[in-house]
This record gives sequence, C-alpha cells and structure tokens, in this order.
Amino acid sequence: MKLLIVDDEVIIRTGLSTVIKWEENGIELLAPAASAEEALMRIPIECPDIILTDIRMTGMTGLELSREVKRNFPYIEIVILSGFDDFAYAQQAMREGISDYLLKNSRPGDIMTAVMRVKQRIVSRREAVLQEAIHQTAFRWKQLDRFLRGDNLLTERESEELLIYYPELRLGSDMEKLELWLVTSASPLTMKEETESEMNEATAMIRDSLGCVILDWENGWLLIFRRGQPGAKRLVKASMERAERVYCQPFFAACGVWASNVVELRESLRTAEQTASYRWLAEEARMLAYEDIKDRKGMQTVCTEEVESKLTAVLRSGSREVVKQWIKGELASIRQDAEATPCSVQAYLHSLIVGGYRWLERAAASVGQSMPKLPQLEQLDIKLLTANPEETLQQMLLAIHAQYERLNGSRNEAIDRTVAYIREHLADSLSLAQVAASVHMNPNYFSKLFKQETGKNYIEYVTEARMEWASRLLKETPAKVSEIAKRVGYEDMKHFNQLFKRYSGETPSQYRSR
Repeated sequence: MKLLIVDDEVIIRTGLSTVIKWEENGIELLAPAASAEEALMRIPIECPDIILTDIRMTGMTGLELSREVKRNFPYIEIVILSGFDDFAYAQQAMREGISDYLLKNSRPGDIMTAVMRVKQRIVSRREAVLQEAIHQTAFRWKQLDRFLRGDNLLTERESEELLIYYPELRLGSDMEKLELWLVTSASPLTMKEETESEMNEATAMIRDSLGCVILDWENGWLLIFRRGQPGAKRLVKASMERAERVYCQPFFAACGVWASNVVELRESLRTAEQTASYRWLAEEARMLAYEDIKDRKGMQTVCTEEVESKLTAVLRSGSREVVKQWIKGELASIRQDAEATPCSVQAYLHSLIVGGYRWLERAAASVGQSMPKLPQLEQLDIKLLTANPEETLQQMLLAIHAQYERLNGSRNEAIDRTVAYIREHLADSLSLAQVAASVHMNPNYFSKLFKQETGKNYIEYVTEARMEWASRLLKETPAKVSEIAKRVGYEDMKHFNQLFKRYSGETPSQYRSR
C-alpha cells in the first residue's frame, strides 16, 4: 500500500516521513511532494493508494488537489491535514470525497490510525471487487457451460447474452469461423499449489495471444477462438506442453468442426469429443482435427476364425509372455488400419475376449469341470477397450490364460503362491532363497521348478514384474523417476535406468513423455 505525503513546509514533510513508522504497518512511503502541482505530475507514474496532504499550500490548495485527484483517480483515498480547526473546511473536504480530516497538531498515533482506517477501506473495496469479478466469471462460465452441455435450442436473446459475456466469440463477418479445441488428459488432474502460478501464466498467455475463451472441462480445458490467427495451433501445442510439465502426464488436443456462430459451438464440442476418442489410435500424434477422422468407416467388428484359432493357440501355450506379445502385435495391426474407429476397435477387441472365454468354457467342459466365473470379465468397463486397450486386453486374456492353466493342472500351486508373493513384495529385497523359503522349498529345486512353470528364470521374472510396475507408475502417477525406482525395489538409479531401457527400449523419462 503506497502513501504520498504532500506539504509545502519541509519541516512538516520531514516530520511526517520520519516520526511515524509507516513500514511497520505495511505502508510503503513514497518520496514526499513539495506541492500539489508536483503531486499531480507524479501520481500517474508512482500510483499512490493514499494521499496525506496539507489543506493550505503555495499554489494549488489541498482541496483543489483533492478535486483533481478524485476526478482522474477516484480510487485514491485522501486524508487532509489542516492547521485550522474550522468546520467549514471539514464540510468542504467531505464534499470533495476526502476520507478523513485531521489537524496538524494531531499525535502521530492518531494520524496512523486514520491512515490505517483508510487502508482497511481500500483492502475491503479491492476484496469486494475481486469477489464480484470471481462471481461474474463463474456466472459467465456457467452460462456457456450449460449451453454447451445442453440440448435445448438457443434463443436469439440467449445467444446475444452469451456474446455480451464473451465478446471474443462475436464474429465480424460471414467469412470468419470459431475454432474449438478440447485439451484433455487420460487421468484426473491434481493441481499442486507450487505449480498453480505456472498454469495461470500459461492460461493468460494463450488467452491474451488468441483472444481465447478458456473453460475448465473433464480432465482438461476447452479453448475457443477465432480461426485463422497466425500461430494458433503452435500456441495450443505450447500450452499443452506446459500443462504436461506441470501435471507430469501426457495431454491430447482435439479440434472439432469450425463454427460460424456461437450456436454451432455445440456441434464443435460434439465433434471435438468424437475426435478425442481417437487418442489411442492416433498413437504418436498429440493433436488431431475432426477433418482427419471424419471419413473413417470403421474396421471389422468381429474377429475371424483364423484370428480366434491363433488366440486359442496363444492361450494354450502356457506362457504369459507369449500372450502379451500376441496382444501387442494384434493392436499394432489395428492401429495401421486406416478405417479403424474407436467404436469398431471396441467391438473387435470385445469379440476377442468373448472368443477366448468361449474357448475356456469348452476346455472346462472337456475335462468335466464347470466353468467358474471370471471377476475380471464381470467387472469389465467396455470403454476401457478404446481408452487403454493393451492393459485391458492383457487383464482379460491373462485371466482366461491363468484359469486354463488351473484347469489343465500344469501350473504348480506353489508357483502360484510364489508369483503372488513376488508381486506383493516388489519394493522389497527379493532373493531367491527368501522366496523359496516362503513356499518351504530348497532354493535349487525351486529355481528349476520356477523356470519350468513360468518359462523364465527367477531373476528375469522379478525384473520384468518390477519393470511392468515401473511402467504403470510412470504413466499413471506424477512421481519422480527416483521415487519410482525405490518403490519398485532399486536404490541405484543408474542400474534402474539401464534395466528399464533394456526392458522397454527407452529411458524412464522418454517412456513417460511419449
């Protein structure tokens, strides 16, 4: 809070500046002015919040100064000091909008009290203005949000109200269009206090550069601005990359059809959401427009007999790794299909799960056993087949594979318990002797049996399980790489980085950023 003292008597100026401890009360004291004329020249530059002025000075008086200040800077509070205990002066001062009227012989404590009253008035006024701005912003957001999510037709009056709230959406001619981008993360967003200012800067940057309307949306934001502005796509990408640094997770930007007016923004949003559903199919592309996907017809929605035969052979192989590699290959083929759409991919992957389950039912019947229910299948959220197909398909098919192994009797129960023990204690030191002891086996015999039943030696299996867990943590959490290394059992960061690169072909940081 800045204070400017104005008095033509040097003794008064010096006394007011030095006797009272302004800084201790949160007041920044500007260099005193020797006249009203000097004060008027400095006010636009130094922007004081409070003026403490003598009423009678050579040249312009304190009352004349107050009149000029209130005319041009009505938010500045003024306290008059006078050597005259004259009620007429006080009345005139109040008419000029003066905050307080004190005598020059007032004690320093009385002067400070008057200034602090004025300071509190300024603080309260600013808070009220801020709250009103927040309220108005929230109201505007609610109106636009309600329109975009709703189904009712927008009346001409409602359309005009939106344009009053958001003049950025008003187009100057029929040639102009509005562009809507939906920027989202696959995971819920959690804002940390220390990163909030960085996101506010990014938001202000794109808002000021594009005259952009920004709305909070599910796991991200909506950006709406006039089409054709130079560097618009680059700015959207820059804001997305800034968000990725702040939240430590990948974002995807989808653009809907262009809108000729505010009413058509609802269709822009619908098509942007449709485009965003191509996140997995887009693979490396992090920005996608509706124009790029609108003509896709969809791939086959039911797997062929040939594919189903390959699937059953894989499930019968006895190796989880073979199942995982087959899934990777199948998904890679789907991504290469130029006609693939999220709905057709979802249907096709669901047909694979159904085909695998039917085969398992036949296998159970062939050995005279009833088919137990699979919780994974009953709890399946089918939308995950397009949002996170690899993990979801692995979960389903590996559950079928594990059930077949139990039916077939080829999996040793002790190894099942061992695998469960390993996965529950990945953060701990997992020596072969320790794990063998958990199932009461000789380490040498356990090692041989483990390799026979899993297809991997013990160290390979534990390392792979740790790398799988590390991969999930890198994708799904904002934890530092060093923290993740410790959580999966590695104190040596260099060793962890080497193992992860050998496992995935990338360093942990590269894997997280793609």
